[in-house]
Amino acid sequence: MTIGLIGGLGVGAGIHYYRELAAAHDDARQPLRLVMNHASISTATGYASAGDRKGLADYLASLLSELKAAGATLGVIPAVTPHLCIDELTPITPLPVIDITRVVSDEVQRRKLSKVALFGTRFVIESDMFGRLSGVEIVRPREPEIAFIHDAYLRLAQTAIVTDADRQRFVALADTLQKRDGVEAILLAGTDLAMMFDASNTPFPHLDCARAHIDAIMRATTGSIR
Repeated sequence: MTIGLIGGLGVGAGIHYYRELAAAHDDARQPLRLVMNHASISTATGYASAGDRKGLADYLASLLSELKAAGATLGVIPAVTPHLCIDELTPITPLPVIDITRVVSDEVQRRKLSKVALFGTRFVIESDMFGRLSGVEIVRPREPEIAFIHDAYLRLAQTAIVTDADRQRFVALADTLQKRDGVEAILLAGTDLAMMFDASNTPFPHLDCARAHIDAIMRATTGSIR
């Protein structure tokens, strides 16, 4: 199976997926077969901001078509926000796509989480991950908190630069959501957050959506996870 990875949504997340998939394939002693196509984050964000799901789906389908022409047999979109059009994309995609929202929903159920909050773009937070998380209470941060999360996340996605100030504010906000709202875990529902937080440096209960997605990709391609 050859992975077709859409990069650029942002660049840091694409690099993270490539690095982790390469390491996981090495661990599994299997060759990584991967082709990549670069997307425009501003184009994708423009469709999302306008609520144009069809336009976004058509854009992603065109990128997936190019990946298929390059030999890909499985499509990977290493970002949460573009999945807002997954219902529109599924009927027209030329490649099967592993839906990160379904992967995360399954992982929430597996961990038996009952109350969570999301860190990611405004589109993800205000839609409760597009209404795809079932059987769990989702606490939305307050409006000034959402504004910070969204703006800080876009800075990270567009620059791939982690700042200590933003990291400290994310950590403080996670603490607030736990103490004030009784949140059990924070869903890192923006794949670029993997540049800022990992299993070794995250001081709050969390679900790394990028990690769950990568594990699902590995199960599909090799039958193993890292």
